[in-house]
Amino acid sequence: MIMTMSAADLILNLDGSIYHLGLQPGQLAPVILTVGDPDRVQQVARHFDRIEFEYQKREIKSLTGFYKGKRLSVVSTGMGTDNIDIVLNEIDALFNVDFKTRQPKSSTTQLTFIRLGTSGAIQPDLPLGSILASKYAVGVDALGAFYQYSAEQLPLNQAIARYFQQNFQNVMPYVVAASQPLFEKFKRISTEEGITITHPGFYGPQGRQARIPIAYPNWIAQLQNFDFEANRFTNFDMETAGIYLLASLMDHHALSFNALLANRVTGQFTDKPNLVVDQMIALVLEGCLSI
Repeated sequence: MIMTMSAADLILNLDGSIYHLGLQPGQLAPVILTVGDPDRVQQVARHFDRIEFEYQKREIKSLTGFYKGKRLSVVSTGMGTDNIDIVLNEIDALFNVDFKTRQPKSSTTQLTFIRLGTSGAIQPDLPLGSILASKYAVGVDALGAFYQYSAEQLPLNQAIARYFQQNFQNVMPYVVAASQPLFEKFKRISTEEGITITHPGFYGPQGRQARIPIAYPNWIAQLQNFDFEANRFTNFDMETAGIYLLASLMDHHALSFNALLANRVTGQFTDKPNLVVDQMIALVLEGCLSI
């Protein structure tokens, strides 16, 4: 049975563009680099040979251009998996939904999402300035509860579920792996790999206390202690698990790179954040040429 989406489910603007992104089919390339900060779109695009298209609506800035002849798009998502839910669903619709009939297309386009993000390490041996590829992501936000997703019953996933039940009874995590083909293709770029914990906020959810008491004051220390067959939690962010979840459900490829600008255990923050991010961007763009 073909599903027809109502005007309230698939919201289009008067010019036929998708609601939040303000984009129309054809304006994005099938390889999409996502960044949180709209300003980082230009940091990526300055490496391009030429720009084909550029548009911004709210915090979502979209740009398509060419890097050494390869057509690529860069899209800023803003912070958090709530924004990821909007951006990835609307990008998928641009490729895989017929806006005239409001029905899914009979053949789908498989997309590639590569996140270029910044992150804080939670293991003391992870040096500042490292580029970490997230082999897995653990979401402690609520996004996973709203989609029909069942993680594979892998020993690692089961160990993570048990660990959270024992230590954080009110937190229900979901575990998603990166695209294995994409991870294998790009892993030479990273200096580290690991498991990224994706949070619904920056302060209390990541163990930072301002004026409000937090529920898990030992959040970092307890997560540090997880170890299963040499797999450990390595860093915090606010987007990766959402990207992996939706990409997996839509049959797209996704991989997240994290420039480790801070170490939450040692209390250090790099004095050259832009240089580290620039290095990550340059390496990933070169890797995109082989996609």
